[in-house]
Amino acid sequence: MKPKSGLTRFHNCNILRGGKIIKEDLWIRDGKIVNPEQVFYVEQAEADIAIDCDNLLITPGFIDIQINGGWGIDFSFDSDNVEQGVYKVAKELLAHGVTSFCPTMVTSDKKKYASILPRIKKTPGGKHGATILGVHLEGPFISLEKKGAHSDDYIINPDKGLDSLYEIYGSLNNVIIVTLAPELPGALDAIKGLTSLGIKVALGHSTANLADGEKAVKCGANLITHLFNAMLPFHHRDPGLVGLLATTTEKQVFYGIISDGIHTHPAALRIACRTNSDGLILVSDAVAAQGLPDGTYSIGPMSVSVENGRAYVVGTKTLCGSTSALDECIIKFKEATDCSLEYALETASLLPAKALGIDHIKGNLNYGCDADFVIMDPKTVKVLSTWIAGECVYAAPK
Repeated sequence: MKPKSGLTRFHNCNILRGGKIIKEDLWIRDGKIVNPEQVFYVEQAEADIAIDCDNLLITPGFIDIQINGGWGIDFSFDSDNVEQGVYKVAKELLAHGVTSFCPTMVTSDKKKYASILPRIKKTPGGKHGATILGVHLEGPFISLEKKGAHSDDYIINPDKGLDSLYEIYGSLNNVIIVTLAPELPGALDAIKGLTSLGIKVALGHSTANLADGEKAVKCGANLITHLFNAMLPFHHRDPGLVGLLATTTEKQVFYGIISDGIHTHPAALRIACRTNSDGLILVSDAVAAQGLPDGTYSIGPMSVSVENGRAYVVGTKTLCGSTSALDECIIKFKEATDCSLEYALETASLLPAKALGIDHIKGNLNYGCDADFVIMDPKTVKVLSTWIAGECVYAAPK
């Protein structure tokens, strides 16, 4: 008898690879995607386990780089039960095909950062929940004029560059993205400092003009937070941060966009997609009300009222995040733009991985990458099962 190979073979399936859906088996070993040529011609091994996929589609697992919470959990609020809250959301996300995410904290006071940030640690995924890639800090170094649902009690300038950030956050060890407004005093120095630490910088909640944005990109920023929302509207004489979609800077600028059917008009989605398709990243920007009925919730220190699935700052019509999961955003984005299924899926997998610089291990089904993927019905784009490191961590009820 041949010794066990440790291989799992998914067959009778279509897989998304290199921007195309192809008919090909998927081979997994030790949590990684394996090149079958190595198996056939060098090892001459057979799979220990063969899974018939019944002609379904295997797509890379989804990556949500901006999510404030869900299922009653607000990452910026409950400092007493941080770990339990994060893991609850991580577990629930599996049903939506999300295999990795960035828990997002909105503008808060120093005490909240001190009590919450050290406890949201970068954590590999599994049956317990999706991989935690690192925290996305959205604020407090943002524009008062474009604060959106952020509390103006804590909004400040990064006057001393990176030192200002350390004064407020305490530590940046668990951080992967910081959103700030590039026009603020000290912002460019802060961007340089964050970039030197390997932390990605997103521009948002800002009154910046295009020149401000281009300076920030040259200093290291490579993201825009929820395009069109909480920034100056496009103007033909100065297009503001929106103009970075067509900038002549050499670096690819990525931009998050919320396609929940509420935050961004279908025509705006089409404009963004057709202007800079290589930089578009779908984000949920979901709040604690995700997965729950209408009612009153929180986002940081702000109270949130959810009416017919729309989340508003209590007593206003100011939108403050969505109630949609990332798989729903993919479906709505595809409907709005009439783009290919391949592209719609990559905006929630490959492109966020590229923006974070992790596409060599996540966001695609290339050989050697983590075996994080979703098996779905290509007609309905319904998540049927979710896999992390080659292990089934969620299966939809039959």
